[in-house]
Amino acid sequence: MRMRPTLSWTPPEDLPPGTTDLRPVTDALRAGGVLVLSGAGLSTESGIPDYRGEGGSLSRHTPMTFQDFTADARARRRYWARSHLGWRVFGRARPNAGHRAVAAFGRRGLLAGVITQNVDGLHQSAGSEGVVELHGSLDRVVCLSCGAVSPRHELARRLAEANAGFAPVAAAINPDGDADLTDEQVGDFQVLPCTVCGGVLKPDVVFFGENVPPERVEHCRRLVHEAASLLVLGSSLTVMSGLRFVRQAAQAGKPVLIVNRDPTRGDRHALTRVALPLGAALTTVAGRLDIAVDGRAAARP
Repeated sequence: MRMRPTLSWTPPEDLPPGTTDLRPVTDALRAGGVLVLSGAGLSTESGIPDYRGEGGSLSRHTPMTFQDFTADARARRRYWARSHLGWRVFGRARPNAGHRAVAAFGRRGLLAGVITQNVDGLHQSAGSEGVVELHGSLDRVVCLSCGAVSPRHELARRLAEANAGFAPVAAAINPDGDADLTDEQVGDFQVLPCTVCGGVLKPDVVFFGENVPPERVEHCRRLVHEAASLLVLGSSLTVMSGLRFVRQAAQAGKPVLIVNRDPTRGDRHALTRVALPLGAALTTVAGRLDIAVDGRAAARP
């Protein structure tokens, strides 16, 4: 039985405070074997909002759940209308300094891997290899009937042809690529079926209330087991899909380091939480390790 997803978390007052000291992060990367776990906060500097930070999308928007999407054709119409519009903006996002720094750490051989909770593909665009997309990716579409997977750009083209003139102004774009539209703006948007079997199409992402495929979870658990430390970047760790890996690392005695401006659900398990903007923090760490970001040597502070 699936439960309704946990969308919010209230930090207890006795959590350890954040710091601005980047030495533990620098030392962990210098030692190597670091497994990165990234969340929506890493992509905010690329223009994609997060869920729970200051101005996060959950303050005004409830993400689509798997249960609503599969059970209600009207919910699917709303989702695809909003996602079609959001994709036009979302698909133009570019990696920021944080993504580029992670890619540079990987090229230097300091990482044991990268697990991302994000569905934006920006790690790969920055040059990171072997990224595990814990929640899938918006650039693919899957049929819930026959399992056929196709590129998102193909569906975007078909939807544009079927909905000529659909160009409402969205109030905001959300971390899942969903745009904020009213029912009036959605109107009679035409949802298209799978071209193989006529079944229901869904983005190849894990919706709230949906389970991450067990083989993907097991792969991530192996990465945690093999890593020397875990570095969390821009995740509140509110949902168990990411928090479980923090708990696993801590239980195994591996250092957990978090860079996130706000408190996280994993702070009790962490050696430190650095409360700094991610792009600047990771660029500073790169400079201390004499690692070039974007082909340029980062300046030492």
